[in-house]
Amino acid sequence: MENKDNKMAAAALMLVAGGIIGAGIALLYAPQSGERTRRDLCRSARKVKTRADEVVDDLAVNITDLVDTIGDKTDDLLERGKEVAAGAKKDLIKLIEEGASKLEKFRTKLSRA
Repeated sequence: MENKDNKMAAAALMLVAGGIIGAGIALLYAPQSGERTRRDLCRSARKVKTRADEVVDDLAVNITDLVDTIGDKTDDLLERGKEVAAGAKKDLIKLIEEGASKLEKFRTKLSRA
């Protein structure tokens, strides 16, 4: 799902960039004064900068959320691993104790015989 969102964001950025480039070319070829064209270009550049800042902020928030999610999942996996290891340790100790008990019983039988 993240990949789809990233592709959509990239497509939107490409569309905006294409529009801006097209608008810039149209302004350069428009029959108006150079001063007005420069003013329009500056205005468009400010709009692009504002939009780019918004996109960067959104991307930073998304990356932060992704890092937090990965951290949480890693913590969960680590905790589960500890629980599994503790359970396995208990089972292993139980098996060792049972084996020692059976060995002791077998040794007692041998000493009687």
